[in-house]
Order: sequence, then C-alpha cells, then structure tokens
Amino acid sequence: FSISTYNQMWRDAQKDLELQLQREREEFLQPEKDRVKAFKMLAVSYIKYMQIFRNLETAHDQLVHQQKRAVIRKVLDGVIGRILEMKQEMVELEKSEFHYIDNILEDLKLLPEDIEVPIPRYFIKEKLEVLQQREKILDEILLNAGLQTRKPIKAMTFEEAIKMIQVAERARQGRCRAAFIKQIYLEEKRAGQTKQNIQMGPRPDDAATCIQKIWRGYIQRKKTEKMREEEMIFLGMVSNLPSHLKATSISQTHSGQVNTLQGEVQARHEEVFIKDKLKETEGPDIKETLQDQIGQCLIECRHIIGKFPDYPTKEAGGSMAMLSQKTPEQVAAELAAKKEMASQKKDKKEKEEKGGKEEMKGKKPQKTGKKVSLPADEGWKMAPSNFLSIMEEGNSQYKAVWQNRDEGWDFLQDHDPELIKEEKREEVEEEIRVQVDELMQQKLENLRLVVDGEKSDKQKKGRKSEKVKAVSWETIDSLYRELVEEGLLIKAKTVNLSDYVGKYSCLGTALRQVDKEPMPSLADVRQLIALYGILPLGSQTVHEKAPVVKALLLAGPAGVGKKMLVHAICTETGANLFDLSVSNIAGKYPGKGGLQMMLHMVLKVAKQLQPSVVWIGDTEKIFSKGVQKADEEMNPKRLEKILPKFLKALKAQDRVLLVGTTNRPFDANLKPFCKVYQKIILVPRPDYASRYGKYFKRFSLLWKHIILQNGGTITNLLNISCLAKVSDGFTQGHIVQAVQAVLTELRLLQMTRKPLRTAEFMTSLARQDPVYKEEEEIFK
Repeated sequence: FSISTYNQMWRDAQKDLELQLQREREEFLQPEKDRVKAFKMLAVSYIKYMQIFRNLETAHDQLVHQQKRAVIRKVLDGVIGRILEMKQEMVELEKSEFHYIDNILEDLKLLPEDIEVPIPRYFIKEKLEVLQQREKILDEILLNAGLQTRKPIKAMTFEEAIKMIQVAERARQGRCRAAFIKQIYLEEKRAGQTKQNIQMGPRPDDAATCIQKIWRGYIQRKKTEKMREEEMIFLGMVSNLPSHLKATSISQTHSGQVNTLQGEVQARHEEVFIKDKLKETEGPDIKETLQDQIGQCLIECRHIIGKFPDYPTKEAGGSMAMLSQKTPEQVAAELAAKKEMASQKKDKKEKEEKGGKEEMKGKKPQKTGKKVSLPADEGWKMAPSNFLSIMEEGNSQYKAVWQNRDEGWDFLQDHDPELIKEEKREEVEEEIRVQVDELMQQKLENLRLVVDGEKSDKQKKGRKSEKVKAVSWETIDSLYRELVEEGLLIKAKTVNLSDYVGKYSCLGTALRQVDKEPMPSLADVRQLIALYGILPLGSQTVHEKAPVVKALLLAGPAGVGKKMLVHAICTETGANLFDLSVSNIAGKYPGKGGLQMMLHMVLKVAKQLQPSVVWIGDTEKIFSKGVQKADEEMNPKRLEKILPKFLKALKAQDRVLLVGTTNRPFDANLKPFCKVYQKIILVPRPDYASRYGKYFKRFSLLWKHIILQNGGTITNLLNISCLAKVSDGFTQGHIVQAVQAVLTELRLLQMTRKPLRTAEFMTSLARQDPVYKEEEEIFK
C-alpha cells in the first residue's frame, strides 16, 4: 500500500468518528427506560468505535509523518478509552461480562472478526530498545544465578567436518560438470544449424523477421527498464539515484518500523535545528518587546496607585499575569483583591469553626440505619465520559490543520517544518520570558530604591539547608536483581494473544431467548483479556482515565490456557512478570516483616518499571476455607490479609495489574476472594467450531494450528473433522500433549514418505482424562 492509502484510511476514520460523536450527542443525552433498546444502542456504538479503532491503529502504524501520527495517537487513545467505557456500561446493563450480539452483527452485515480487538503495535515499538535492553539484563542475571542455562552447542568431530566438506565439494563439482556438458551440447547444436543455413542460404523473409524480433525486444526492454526506474524513484525505493533527484527523495520502504524510526530521528534533528534558528532570528525581538511591555505596565501602575506593584512570582505566572490582555488598573486591582481575599478567607474559617460547634450542640446525630428513599427509576442514562473531550479535541485539530491541507509539495511525508516552527515558537517565547522576568525583577528593585527610596521586601536570607532524603542503599537495579535471583520476577514466554485461537459463538442470542445461559467462547475470552488487561496496560492516558481494573481472575479447568493468557498480556504490552504463586514464595521472606518487605519490593519495582503484571497461580489456596495437610508447610494463607492493602496502594497512574489463575475457585471463601478480584473471567474448554473451523478461512483453528506449529503437515489422509468430534471435552492442553506425543523428531523425518493419519492421534488422546460437562457446569 502507498502512503495515500493510509491517508485515505485516516480520513475515513475521522469521518466515521465525527458521525459517531454526533450520534452520541443525539441519542445518549435522554434517559432510556427500555433496557433492551439501551443495550442495542450501546452495542452498535461499541461496534462502530471498534471499526474506527482498527482503521486509526493501522494508519498510525503505517504513516511516517510524525505530526500526523501524534494527532492520530491522541484520537486513538480517546477511542480506546471510550470503548472501555462502553464495555463497562454494557456490563452494568446485562450484569454479565460476556455479550452476545450476533443478531446486531447480522443486521450490520458484519462478521464476528470485525469486532476482534486489535492490539496497537505502538505498545511495543515505542519502547523496543528499552525492552531489548531489559531482556538482555534479565538473561544475564538468570545465567549468573544458575536459573537459566545456555543452549548446548553440539560440537562436530573432525571426521564429520571433513565428510561435510567432501559432500559439498562433490556436489559443486557435479553442478559444474553438468553446466559444462550442457554448454558443449548447445555449441554443437548451434554449429550444426549454422552449417545447414550456409548450405541452403537464409530466406529474406526469415532474416527480416529475425531482425525485427531482436530490435523490438531490445526497444521494449529499454522502455520497461526506464518505466521501472521512474516508478522506483517516485516511490523512493532506489539507493543510487541520479544527482538531480538526490535532494528530493530518500530510501523508503513500508516495513513500518524502519520508516517510523527514520522519521523520528529526522524529525528530532529538525526540531532542534528549527528551535535554534528561531532563538537566533526571533529571540532578540521577542526579548526587547517583552521588556518594553513589562516596563510600560510597571510605569502606568505607578502613575495610578502611586507606587510600583509587586512583581508576580513564578508560580503566579510571572509577567504572563501582568500582560494577559489587562489594563494597568486591572492589574493593580487584582493585586489588591488577592490580599483582601486572603484576609476574608481567614475570617470565614474562624466563623465556620464557631458556627459548627454551636450547630453540633443544638442538633442530634442522625440515625444511619434507615435507608434514604431514592426517586423512581428514570431509566438508563449514559455516564459522563472522560474521553469524549479528547476525541472532540483531536477531531477539531484534524479539521483545522489536516482536513484541507495541501500536501502536494511534501514528497517525503515525514514531517512539516511549518507546524514544528509554530509549536517551537511558544517554547522559545516561554524560555525567553523566564530570562526577562529575572532581569525585570532586578530592574524593579533598582527602580524602587532610586525613585521611591524603598528597599525590597525580600531580604537576603541564608539558604536553608535542604534536607536531602536519605536514599536507601537499595536502588531499583539492586531490587530488580534480588527479585530475579529469588525467582519472583520471571521471564515471560513470547506468546501473542492471536496464538490463543478460538472462534466466536454465533448461538448466544438464540440460547438467551430460551432462557439458557450460553457457555462463553474462546473469542469472548480473548476479547476480555484485550479490554481489561492489554489496552489499559499499554497506554498511560487510557489507564489513568478509563474505568480502573486492578485485579483480574482467570478461572477454568486445567489445560485451557490460563497461564498462556498471562504471558500473552506481558508479551503484547512489554510488561514485567512477577510470580507470587503460593508454591513459588514458599520459604522465601519468612515472617510478617519479611512478607511486607517482599511486597514492598515487588510494588516498588513494578511501579518504577511499569507496565507490570503480578501473577498468582492457584490463587484459591490463599482464600481457602481450610488448609490441606499437604499445603501446610507452604503456608498458603499468608497473602490473604495483605493483598487488599497491596491493591489499595495502586493508584490510577500505576500500570500494574494483579492476575490470578485458578482451576478450583469454588474451594475459596467467596467473600474475600471476590473482594480482591474485581473482574472474574471464565475460561472454557474449546467448542467444536474452535477445534475444527473448516469454514473460517482467515484463521487456522485449534487442531490445524497446533499440528502446523509442531512441524506437522496436513494432507487429505488426516481427517480434522473426525479429530474435532472425538476431542469433545478435551482442553487445549490435552490436544497439545497428544500432538507432541505423535510428532517426535523421528516422525517428522518420515513425514514426506509417510503422511499423518487420524488414527495416530487417537491413541495418545485416549490416554488422557477429559473435562466432563458436570465439572464445567460448576464453573458457571
């Protein structure tokens, strides 16, 4: 795709966003008493925002222009936050985390894949260097601590090396001999044809045809070569350009990351250059103008009030407070009003304290046992949004700057110098203003001394010795190292959320119409993990303003991929992974003080190196009703009372997520258990559509995905439908074990002459115990 394609994609997304914002203003202002209608309105808006999100994310990732990407990023964060707000409203309406909107998708002529939550690629790209450096440090610490071993390099014997060289050399000689014999054969054939032509003589028509053929071929090759060169020059994909085009083109490829990094580096250099140039050219004029304006304002104030006013402090805005389009009379009046306000506040506080005491004596305390009667239900109304203003601001910025902007001159599409100049002019003015304020404050003191004979109120005071906080000897690096060596900070496996394959259930609405709650699909689980785990952790703006989810519980039978989802959250966001499972912390940091110190260290490192995920495996043991004898030594309940305090210490700006996994949630004491985990996600076993997926061409589903992932080849002899039916009740873990048991190294070598058959997987699958329906129903 060309740059114009992604520009058009951005324009379309902005148009859709403007229509959606207009629709929200019209529909969501009035309360809606029909809850079904309210949910449908929310679901349609959710789908529309998801489509806008996908287009904006693609445009942001592929465009090189840094200022365009900055505008898109702002709107993108707003759209993500609005999606999370919509999700919260849908949950409150339906009292369920899972929603089935297949009937709405059908009305809109959309597929379930169209509401799949895309993961923004800038989560990783913007901090790629930091993540690579951190991974390198983590590997070093693990190797030094003996917790990780290098992959052994298989040494080759001298005889094996000689044999390999001989095989390669003999093959090379064989290829050379074959080419030589072919050349001799062609020369002999050509010589025979020449002799025949000499004896018989060529016909004039044949000779003319031969000349025409060669000439036309030569001309066409030249034309094609020239057209290709012009096209490559236009696209900027030629390294050695003609001298007259070197200044107007750079090497560009739409590999995404390379383009972005090149554009960022060039834009940074351009920003520094423009700022320095502005300081050099416009700086003296700005300084002189400010000095004249401030001096004039001070003199006029003295004429009105009879003395020079106090110069505003830096916190009050400095000279900005004096020159904010106000007359000298207004400046003098404001300074006097501030003093009066301060004295009035003191008097008011004293009166309130006295009056409050008298009222407390006269009134009896109100009983809290009675419930306050609430007004009648007025229907559902959309809660106020923290992101509508962000989207509207981004949309207005797009209209003002980019909608009708002529970019015909900007061939490179990397940055706009004029826009940078406008932004940097404000920074230059602010820097010069600070210098002018210091200069004018000194000048004002001199004027007071000379004209009025007053000394400055600010007497020179000896600087108070600043108390330097005693810095703990434990730096973040040392705490990080200690947590890694203790096994509390572990290396996350590289797993993407898309690897958790599964299909959307299209029968949810039909089952709910007959009052039967459907089992959630794997696609529903994947969507919730993206909404509650990945999107808030990936963006600071979204995390601070969106509905806060501090703790997440993944509950389901063993082998359904709960740990894989934890690792996927870390992979997609570049988060650190802390393992506070009962089995992992057993015997570490004993006692109450040791436990507090451990959690303090984890919290400190997690906040400093955010985003971070704190994982607790088998979390039901912490809240269990009774401790089993086998678990008494591990003391599983030691985290029960301190976990709520840990969550309370997390603020909105801290991108730290607590994730618990359990396969026996019913063993826990539900009241404290549900108090800690704000969101509970049921992770089911895969259904038939997820195991087979013949009609879903865009995704290779479970059996096919796992076989291909382990090096297998699928042929007509392998009946995937039969495997999908037979594996009903088995989890993803069971299927992975069955496939790995069959696809050994020896079996992979035999694949070409002995294709895979269905019966091979039956034996290994039959050795495992499935998850029965009764067990799965308990999780509901």
